[in-house]
Order: sequence, then C-alpha cells, then structure tokens
Amino acid sequence: MALYLDTDVQYIKGVGPKLAQSLAKRGIYKVEDLFSFYPRAYEDRRAVRNIASLEPDEMVSIAAQIMGVSSQNLGRTKRKVYTVLVRDDSGKIACKFFRTPYRGYFERFQTGQKVRIVGKLTEYRGVKEFHHPDIQDWVENEDQDCILPIYTEIDRISSKKMRSIYEIAFKNLQAPVAEKLPDWILKKYNLVSRHEAIFNLHNPPKGSAGDFLHYRTPYQKRIIFEELFWLEVLMFAKKQGLKKEDGLPFEDEMSYVNKFLGSLPFELTGAQKRAFAAIKKDLLSPHPMHRMVQGDVGCGKTMVAMLAAAFAKGSRYQSALMVPTEILAKQHFKNAKEYLESIGLRIAILTGNMGAKAKRESLAALENGEVDLVVGTHALIQKEVQFKNLGLVIIDEQHRFGVEQRKSLKTKGKAPHLLLMTATPIPRSLAMTVYGDLDNTIIDELPSGRIPILTRVVYDSNRHKVMGFMEEQIAKGRQAYIVYPLVEESEKMDLKDATREYEKLKEAYPKIQFGLLHGKMKEDEKSQIMSDFRENKIQVLVATTVIEVGVDVPNSNMMIIEHSERFGLSQLHQLRGRVGRGKHKSYCVLMLGKAVGQESKDRCDIMARHSDGFKIAEADLEIRGPGVFMGTKQSGLPGFEMANLVRDAVTLQEAREAAMTIFEKDPKLQSPSHATVKEELQKSAGALSLADIG
Repeated sequence: MALYLDTDVQYIKGVGPKLAQSLAKRGIYKVEDLFSFYPRAYEDRRAVRNIASLEPDEMVSIAAQIMGVSSQNLGRTKRKVYTVLVRDDSGKIACKFFRTPYRGYFERFQTGQKVRIVGKLTEYRGVKEFHHPDIQDWVENEDQDCILPIYTEIDRISSKKMRSIYEIAFKNLQAPVAEKLPDWILKKYNLVSRHEAIFNLHNPPKGSAGDFLHYRTPYQKRIIFEELFWLEVLMFAKKQGLKKEDGLPFEDEMSYVNKFLGSLPFELTGAQKRAFAAIKKDLLSPHPMHRMVQGDVGCGKTMVAMLAAAFAKGSRYQSALMVPTEILAKQHFKNAKEYLESIGLRIAILTGNMGAKAKRESLAALENGEVDLVVGTHALIQKEVQFKNLGLVIIDEQHRFGVEQRKSLKTKGKAPHLLLMTATPIPRSLAMTVYGDLDNTIIDELPSGRIPILTRVVYDSNRHKVMGFMEEQIAKGRQAYIVYPLVEESEKMDLKDATREYEKLKEAYPKIQFGLLHGKMKEDEKSQIMSDFRENKIQVLVATTVIEVGVDVPNSNMMIIEHSERFGLSQLHQLRGRVGRGKHKSYCVLMLGKAVGQESKDRCDIMARHSDGFKIAEADLEIRGPGVFMGTKQSGLPGFEMANLVRDAVTLQEAREAAMTIFEKDPKLQSPSHATVKEELQKSAGALSLADIG
C-alpha cells in the first residue's frame, strides 16, 4: 500500500489495528510519528564480546546461555528485583531488572536457552552486571556484519519487529520526509536533510556504530539541532510578544528606596546593587519587565525584592510577593514588616490557612489600595483576590510554581512587571532554553562574614561518630536539623522515615529536646514547632524537605541529611543552605544508606567539594537531565527525544544563533523562506498567536 506521512500506522503491512493500539501508547498514530520514534541504542554485530572482556560503561553485544531466572524483594518492600543469570565459555554475569518490561517477559526464558544480550555494562559495589539489557532470542546464521537499531519495547513489540515495520514503511513511502528548516540554515550549519537523517537513524550505515553510540553522526546532529532550534524559536517569539506590550508608567522616584537603604545596618553587596540597577532600568522602560534573579542561598535576593517594592511604592503601585509555602510566607512577611513598615510601606499577608476575618480584612485592604506589599502563597491567585493598582509581581522559588500559576498572578493587574527569584542556581544551558524569554540577573556575591559550611559524606557504619559530634554541638548551645526523605514508613521504599526515627531519637537521646516537622502537619502545628525551634526550646528538628526553603535559624549550625543519595544535588544544596546563617562554624553531613553504590557516593562527593551552587547545578543537570532537574510541569520544558543540554551545548548555541538571526532579520516571519518556521510556531506555540510576534 502507498504510504504518506499522515497515513495511519495500522495500514503499514504487518501492523494492523491491534499493533496500532500498542504503538498509540507511545504517541505513534501516523507514519510521521513512527519516524520520530528513534532507537534508544545501536547493536554492533561485528563486535560480539565474551563476558570476561567486558568493561563498565561499554555498550556491548554478547552471546550467552540462560542459567536461570530468580527474583527477590527490594528491602522491606513488595517491589521485586528480577535477575536473569547468563554464562558463556569465559564466565557468567547477571542481568538485573528493577521493573518488568511486560507481563510474561521472564517466563519466556528456559535454562540452557541461547540468547543475545545487548546493553550497557554497569559496576555495582565492585560487581559487573547489566541493568535492563535487551535480551533477544538467538537466531542461527543471522547476518553478523551489520549495525542494528534497538528500540524501547512497547508491549511485546520487539526491536526485530520494529525494524521490519520501518523497512516496509520506508519502502512504500511515496514522498521524502518533508524538510522544515530553511535552506540557509542547512548550508550554514552543514546539516543533512530531514529525510536523510531519519532514514539513517533507522537504517544505520555499516561501520558507524561507535559514532552512533556517542551521538557523533550527522544524522543525530540534524535531529538534535532541530529539537533545540524549535525551542529557541518559541522562546524568541515569546520575547518578541513581550516587547510589544505596553508597560506601566513607573516614575524615577527614589525617596522610599533611599529611606530603605538608609535604615539598613549593613551595606548592600556590589552584586545586589547591580541587580537592583537592572530591575530599576526595566521598571522605567516602556515594556513590562520579565526578569529572573538567580543567586545562591543567602546571597540577599530578598533585599533586592524589597528594594523593587519600595521603588514601586514611589510610583504608587502595589506589589505582590508569592512564595510556595506558608513557612516562607511568614518569614518574608516578618522581614518586610521589619524593614519596610518603618519607611512607610503598608504590609499584608495572605495564605490559605488564615482565619475568615483576617482574610476578609486583607482582601478588602488590597482592593482598596490600603496595602503596598502583600506576601502570600498560592492564595494570591484565587478569584476573590483583587488589587487596586498591581504594578509589580515577585515570585520567589519560582520553580515551585507551574507556568499557569505564574500567569494567573500577572492577570491581577494591567501588564504588571514580573520578577522571578530562585535560590536553585540554573545552569546557563538550561536558562537559555527554559527561560530564554526572560532577562537574567545573577547575584554572585555573598554578604561579608558568611563562614563556609564544612560538608562530609559518611557511610551508615560511622553514624555513632556523627551523632556524638551532634551531641557536642548541642552541649555548646547550638541546634541541628536531621532531614529524612519520607514522612512515614513506606512499603515501596526501604528508607528511614521522619516519624519513626523521631520516636527512636527521643528514646536514644533523652537529654536532647527533639521536634518533628513535615508537610502533612497542620499549619498551626508547623508554626508552633518553628517558633519553638527559633527560641531554642527544640534543639534538634527532625524534618522532611519542608525545611528546604524559608527556614532561617542562625543558631542552627549542623545538618544531617539521611539517605542523601536519594536527593538531587541542587536539593541537597538548598537543604545545606539552612545552616551557615549565623556566626558559628557550620557542618553538613550527608549520610548514605546501607546499600549504596560508588556512583551515588561520587555524586554526594560533589557536594563535599563544591560550595558554588552553579557548579553543583551543572553536575546535577548532567546526572539527572533537564526534565527531572526542573520538573517539566513547572518549567514548561518539552521533552527532547535526542537532544541533551549538557552534551549538545555547542549545537544549542548554533540553534540559538539561527533562531536569533531569523527574528532579527524577519521579526514577523513574512519571508517565504521562513514559511515552515511560521507554520511550526503556530503548531507549538499553543496560546501564543502570530499577533504576538507580528
């Protein structure tokens, strides 16, 4: 049957309605979708190895015999780890599966059965093994002089079956895969056509396995460039639209700012002054500000936000500061009252757990213009919240909010200025993509007097030494945090939890006052616990990551993070930032679980070596990838099929340069050569209309 890009996949010979339903689970409905389902790896049949010769991190193909299949529970949980043990003449090796590819997968293996195994070798606690390899039935007299694409299994559709589907699809395709990039981009960046790239990804040329495995082929570069290019086009289009909006007319009125600066018992850092200068310039421009301020924990972003609110007051505009937790809202409210009320700003707080009367009073004051700065949680975006003259929206820990939540607060005013703040340093490569529509300011200087935090990675076997040192610190009048990944015991994860460990700690150390804090507690309970901790009525706070932001107790100088291998590096850095805020030498202990591999320890060692949040964030991005690092929902970052922001940094720069060139020369995308760009933008932009860029 003749096939076209928009033909349903069920009409490919050998697919049919049943297989089409399976393919639909991965978003494959049309032939074009099928072509964009890329191989996850490549098998070099000419390089079949024996088990004894294997080295970690190698992508290999081996012939072996099944010795047996076994399973065991993971720790105290009901989850199972399956092991397929195989051997050849040189030795034996385990293939481990932490999830079942599909029902009946392991029942197909019989003792003595000959199989082909394709996968990347890993080393866990000194033992070489495969994790989730591709195990294929051995076929005698099969062509060994070839490179075969390996696909992620969908239901029971094997890689062999997928290769057959692709062969038929390409054979019956009536026209080449349509080109989407302008000719000048293909020539300038030496890119192959889209059809050539896609055909060769599914039909790799002989002799190119090494290049495929390391993403060095021209076919992979073409797709990587394209994925990054469309994201950059979207970012520049959004920025074009933002530049067209009319901003609010702020005045260059510095009286409240000068009063604020004069009331401070310290001098702002140079980085804080530069950040405010950039914000002030934006506020005086004819277009709304869209700026993000990044800075490490403790760099003084809050002071910069207060300066911006004081400047807004000078132009008779209201400001709103939205934060992700009630604890953080109360912290900011306390600081704002301390620093801003005395110079004439009227401050209010709005959270979901306020009493009805207090909430009504805050809402009325906001609507009547009797409040200059309101600090609040998600409660600020509720329908009943109305402002008289909202001019500045400030969102702290902005990555905790979804894209729509950030938009909702902006709609409370007429094109208010937007200032995003984050203490989670964002690597430059990620900032260029996710936040390409924002201007970026980095506060890269800490206030004088901050003492570096000593960080150590410790195995569970040395716990007694850690706890002994904590007792010494408590005896000196200091305080400590102990952080756990879970609130309560879990059947699914063999991890310590805050609730049970809190009870054990109270029993083991009766002379120490412990407190428990986690996200499932009521807000008034949390507030009381935090109040007692600040007053040193509680000496050790046992908590979950609810303390990650907004907790500021200068007397606390020790942090113990249990199962630190379970946290992202940036989250560990945020948690560590809860100590080192006072005059005492501070310590952070990263406790590892009992069954932790060398890779997990190496990750935590990065924390011990670096205090620079940006270096840590780069490492975190490289290890976990952008989707996990930012949270796709929060960032609005699309998933890439092939691009990697760390590995493909050079291609990212090229894609950004190409997108920038288009919008500089043809901002309305009127040139015939940019027709496909305009078409793709309309598809991907969603709510972004061409009127925004035209």
